[in-house]
Amino acid sequence: MADRTDDELAGIVDVFLDHSRHARGLSEQTVRAYANDLGQLVAFASGRGVDRVGGLGLELLRDWLWDADHRGLARSTIARRSSSVRAFTRWASESGVLAVDPGARLRAPKGAAHLPRVVSSDQVRIILDGLAARAATDDPAALRDVAVVELLYAAAIRVSELVGIDVLDLDRERLTVRVLGKGGRERVVPFGVPARDAVETWLERGRPVLAARSDLVDPGALFLGDRGARLGVRGAYRIVARVLQDLPGEGPSGPHTFRHTAATHLLDGGADLRAVQELLGHASLGTTQIYTHVSSARLREVYRTAHPRA
Repeated sequence: MADRTDDELAGIVDVFLDHSRHARGLSEQTVRAYANDLGQLVAFASGRGVDRVGGLGLELLRDWLWDADHRGLARSTIARRSSSVRAFTRWASESGVLAVDPGARLRAPKGAAHLPRVVSSDQVRIILDGLAARAATDDPAALRDVAVVELLYAAAIRVSELVGIDVLDLDRERLTVRVLGKGGRERVVPFGVPARDAVETWLERGRPVLAARSDLVDPGALFLGDRGARLGVRGAYRIVARVLQDLPGEGPSGPHTFRHTAATHLLDGGADLRAVQELLGHASLGTTQIYTHVSSARLREVYRTAHPRA
């Protein structure tokens, strides 16, 4: 590859984002995070008189992270920025844009360790009973919402996987659904009878009503938004946030709560860790092992509150 060190840094960042999106098949959420972080880097570098990719050095990257820390940004944000820029400089080095990788020695504080939020089995039942009561009125949005939450919890899938499901991805006889996970990895995951019943009711009585509200309806999409188009990630977040907002407990109130909860309940019930890893679509067993910590934390809490000599 010809020497590109005199190319504009912003332009090389755009090439990297296209590569991440199309060649690597990274999720749009990941690409947006890269774009935000690297956009901040480009602005910072320009303020230091560096507009060409060849001017990107370790000291500049360290100054950028130090500036973020000095301005009080969260450790998790600084750690994410470090990860984004190291992915960029590694790609730039491997593709010949840079002769050396200036980010290889970059270090940032690790984000604070937070255990994922998990709700109890009783709380899941209360949530689903409340949604079912709303759905009994045949309100199409309520029918969709109960099917969304049932499937999130039953299949332990990511929100991006949920909104990407097409009707043809469902096998209602075998109780499985095909989803597209991170890095374009496809897997088939099981779900239970209650989720199947909720989805079938949505398809029969709810989806046709919402589909009639739009000329732009995606004929293949399993879940639709209130205006009839395919349900998006933000729409799914709003659905879950509504059902979790009055629930006791701290932590995030997004769709991942049900994924975390399902994984923890499976391990609590005696499921094999590697089976849970396959269900969740984790590339590394270490990622799945956080749920063993969650189970241990819950056990300790039960002990503290129930044992007379705790």
